[in-house]
Amino acid sequence: MASFNKVILVGNITRDPELRYTPSGTAIAKLSLAVNRSWRTETGETREEVTFVDVDAFGKQAETIGQYLRKGRPILVEGRLKMDQWEDKQTGQKRSRLGVVLEVFRFLDSAQGRDSGGAPAPSAPPQQSYRSAPPAASGSPAAGAVPPPEEDDVPF
Repeated sequence: MASFNKVILVGNITRDPELRYTPSGTAIAKLSLAVNRSWRTETGETREEVTFVDVDAFGKQAETIGQYLRKGRPILVEGRLKMDQWEDKQTGQKRSRLGVVLEVFRFLDSAQGRDSGGAPAPSAPPQQSYRSAPPAASGSPAAGAVPPPEEDDVPF
C-alpha cells in the first residue's frame, strides 16, 4: 500500500526556539508554530481558530533556526508528521503527541529593523529556503554540498 507523509505550514513562532546538542554533536531545535484559520459563518460573523504545532529541526537547519528566529517571526515549514509515544511516569498512562519533523523551511520576513532586547537581531536572508543536505556520495567535491540542478530539454 502506498503512503505519503508531507506537511506544509505557515505560521508564527510562539516562543524562542530551544537549541540543544546531542552527545555526538548534532544540533536539535524545538519550536512551536501558531497557525491561524479565519472564516465567516452563515450569519456573516468572522470566526478564527488557532492550531499550535510542535516542530523539531536537526543539524545545520536547527543551528540556523536557533540563530535567526525568535518568538513572533513568521516561517514556512515543510516536513513530515511523526507520532511520539511514551508512558507518563506519574500516572503510568500511555501518552502520545503528533508533531512535525522539519525538512525544509523558509524565512517569510526579514529580521532587520526588529529590536531584540537592545541588540540588533542578526539579519537573515529573506525568502531563502534551507533544505536538508543529501547524503554525500564518495568522491564528491565537498561533503554536504548540494549538487546543481540538472538541466533538461524542456524549452520553458
